[in-house]
Amino acid sequence: MSPNTRPRHLTKSRFKLALECPTKLFYTGKEDQYPDRKRDNEFLQALAEGGFQVGELAKLMFPGGIEITSRSHDEQAAQTQRLLQREDVTLFEAAIRHGQLFVRVDVLRKTGSRIELIEVKAKSFDSTSARPFRGARGGIDGGMKPYLQDVAFQRHVLGLAYPHLQCSSFLMLADKSKTCSVDGLNQRFKIGRMGGRPVVTVLPGTDAQSIGAPVLSCVNVDELVDEILREPIEAPGATGALSELAATWAEQYRTDTRIAPAIGAHCAKCEFRVDPPQAGMRSGLHECWRDAAGLTEADFAQGTVLDLWNFRGKQPLIEQRVLRLAEVPLDALGDQGGADGLSRGARQAMQVTGQWPGRPEFYLDAPLMRREMDRWVYPLHFIDFETARVAIPFFAGQRPYANIAFQFSHHVVDADGRVEHRTQFLSTTPGRKPNYDFVRALRAALGATGTVFMWSPHESSTLNAILDELGQDPAPPPDAAALGSFIRSLTTRKAGSGDVETGNRALVDLCRLAERAFFHPATKGRNSIKKVLPAVMQSSEHLKRKYSRPIYGAMSGIQSLNFVDQVWWQEVGGAVVDPYRLLPPVFTDLPREVVDALEVDDDLEIAQGGAATTAYARLQFEDIAPQERRSIEAALLRYCELDTLAMVMVYEAWKEWLR
Repeated sequence: MSPNTRPRHLTKSRFKLALECPTKLFYTGKEDQYPDRKRDNEFLQALAEGGFQVGELAKLMFPGGIEITSRSHDEQAAQTQRLLQREDVTLFEAAIRHGQLFVRVDVLRKTGSRIELIEVKAKSFDSTSARPFRGARGGIDGGMKPYLQDVAFQRHVLGLAYPHLQCSSFLMLADKSKTCSVDGLNQRFKIGRMGGRPVVTVLPGTDAQSIGAPVLSCVNVDELVDEILREPIEAPGATGALSELAATWAEQYRTDTRIAPAIGAHCAKCEFRVDPPQAGMRSGLHECWRDAAGLTEADFAQGTVLDLWNFRGKQPLIEQRVLRLAEVPLDALGDQGGADGLSRGARQAMQVTGQWPGRPEFYLDAPLMRREMDRWVYPLHFIDFETARVAIPFFAGQRPYANIAFQFSHHVVDADGRVEHRTQFLSTTPGRKPNYDFVRALRAALGATGTVFMWSPHESSTLNAILDELGQDPAPPPDAAALGSFIRSLTTRKAGSGDVETGNRALVDLCRLAERAFFHPATKGRNSIKKVLPAVMQSSEHLKRKYSRPIYGAMSGIQSLNFVDQVWWQEVGGAVVDPYRLLPPVFTDLPREVVDALEVDDDLEIAQGGAATTAYARLQFEDIAPQERRSIEAALLRYCELDTLAMVMVYEAWKEWLR
């Protein structure tokens, strides 16, 4: 059957896509025309979080289940139909079809005329909560709604295909109230590839007994699903019963009909955006805004309301057809004052108007920056952590999505300005619990003096999580008290009384300082280090003079643990090359643009810790050749070193501009 005549069913994933925006049904699956920025990233995110393993773990909880393995939709549906003629049967990936609607059910249990539909997700929840899927006001929790709508769609299709069966609906999720009772649970599920698709191999001997106490819990969600099926649901430009919308979208997808776009704030998260335009590639988002509101490529190049940083009023402005960035009224931005540096509204106003006091290239609050720097004590320590949280624990005693700190990088700047990449830590050995060794190594690296910097609160929250782990450990290490004291010296945390405890060397957040005292138009208002560094390099003559020479990792230059004679300031076509683009890819078997998109994106919200988290996960449970393992580890060391060097470079530029 040719691609043009292959059946076009409305599946679970396409129904979810239509709920986000019905027009996406026209763009999806046309990779040669409309690139999908989420397609590969969702695979890698599932890899990083352990989504593939969760599915296999769930199967072990239903011994005797039969997996539907036929290739085509017709064969899958027919195999499922035959097996459902049995009085009692458990099916994995059961294929249910009615007309143009088609779903694969993770686990389907039939007992007589009763059916249990079980959707398995790597999403976490707490089963001890009285109403885990309800919000504070009693409605369905926004974070859980997509999963429940998924279950509702499956139950709708199942009811149409098998109306004589009585169906109950369940979600099986990672339960954060449960504790893993065996070591090496995660490593029992190895991931490989076959035909470009992930294949999970369960180690021999793995069964319902060997996996220990369950860390997944199954919850009946009939009440919530009934509510979703009974009440109208909303999608951009569409409101109606789930059954009505599903039928409409199925027909429009079958005929490949483009649904008229209803533009709104949801467009900020559109995966069908090509920006800037590329030859041969079409941007679904640009076409929607062109057709709905007449925007041109020039309008997009100059910025739209979608680009406005941390702005929560996008939807009302779009409804008023205030679409271009320059059209945004300043009174819509809120308070633009700020006694302690730039307010959110002030930063947004700079982004809208392109105007600020002082230098023409960027804004720098020199008095505020000087006051902050006067408090710092040399030597200055710049640290960056890489961590992972996966659904299935690696070690006994851990809960799902427990914090794992596996890497740090550490740069030092002395009072005379000398820069040194002094220490680093990386622990990727499968089955080895790194957290306490991580803190020991960090303690030895930082010594007893000097201000310590992070970029964003991640480092502080990671240390606090390890402090909690120490306090809950039934067999704490002999140096637990010393490790705890060290962590408290670096962190800010709430005490049991509700008071805030601040350590005597509490980490200084340079991201927060950038937000308060620095604005560069090239960042589009954003403050992540990967946005700020290229912008700073673009404007800093000091960085150009210093880092355009091969001094980094040179014998008589700046000490580096992973680079030799590296030139960081490079120019192509009159523009500074982003230093992160100078690094070889972390994964040689994946396109670079896929890995790059794993990094934090304020709009797509794809990233869950970035490429490093994914790399750690792969090193734990993939069958990787020793040479490839060494290559990934070397890439991790280089990327983390650049993260702390980036902090140093930004500090150096700021300090030079204050002279």
